[in-house]
Amino acid sequence: MPGRIGWGFIGASTISREWMLEAVRRTPGNEVVAVFSRSRQRGERFAAETGIGKVYDRLADLLAAPDIQAIYVASTNERHHSEVLACAAAGKHVLCEKPLAVTVDEGLEMVAACERAKVVLAVNHHLRGAAPHRAMREIIASGRLGRIVVARTAHGALLPEHLQTWRIRDPATGAGAVLDLTVHDADIVRFLLDDEIVAAQAMTANSGLAAGGIEDTALAILRTRGGVLVHVQDVFNTPFNRTAAEIHGTKGSLFALDCMTQEPVGTVTLRDTGGETPIELVHENRYARVVRQFNEAIAGHGQPDCTGRDGVASLAVALAVLESARTGCEAKVDSRTFAPI
Repeated sequence: MPGRIGWGFIGASTISREWMLEAVRRTPGNEVVAVFSRSRQRGERFAAETGIGKVYDRLADLLAAPDIQAIYVASTNERHHSEVLACAAAGKHVLCEKPLAVTVDEGLEMVAACERAKVVLAVNHHLRGAAPHRAMREIIASGRLGRIVVARTAHGALLPEHLQTWRIRDPATGAGAVLDLTVHDADIVRFLLDDEIVAAQAMTANSGLAAGGIEDTALAILRTRGGVLVHVQDVFNTPFNRTAAEIHGTKGSLFALDCMTQEPVGTVTLRDTGGETPIELVHENRYARVVRQFNEAIAGHGQPDCTGRDGVASLAVALAVLESARTGCEAKVDSRTFAPI
């Protein structure tokens, strides 16, 4: 395990409070040193409630702190680009919330800046750490399902009232279900199938929860480089929905339920010629896994669960979904984000 890592948090956010503080603190060697907020009052209140010792209202001061080696970026989407570039310039390792950016050009610039600075850039796509998804990936890679033909993700719920702010109100922040949820689906599809998504055909809608002009519902068909078709459903306004992922091959199918969540829950069932088989899972805190892998990458042991390049790839898919919904035509995913064949 790496030695002591001092952390700075950018953004006195809900996800910081509810999930990431615990995940960072429970990982051996970590210390949350400081929080940065553009609102001094908000930052001080957050620090007092969470036991953080220092508060900064100037980003440059946070990044100049010698006792901080890693930064968690949890600001609104449109700020990720400038903040990650500043972190790289200061020599700080970065764990950034998803989506990594709001344009592919921004995302690629962020990746390049961190590579030049020789700092780790990870994206908080926590669903890669979900036990159902890790088990599914292993089964798919084993060939047990045969040739994969189609897949499905369902990522629907009711957006909690305390999160019904910029996420569904402010277009300037990259609001909407696609950049919040579809980007997760894209990452999980790439993770499960070990394949790139090359095109999208999509429709979006506003069911009345989001402000006018912002989608709270999206349906898309994605096509992978290997020819798999994937049906994606994302919605903010269905309180009794369940999250799910399905993978269907020529020799078997996998069904996961309650897997696209923050909590360490979910089930997986395999159906094949042997009937239905529940898959044994070992659940763990998904955010703690993200942090642990990030720490190991800082120490020079492997890569984060989701790299900066992975984050740009999932962003590119989400942007293609939005383009297709806008034009009514199939949209190609930016090929600059594809892994080499």
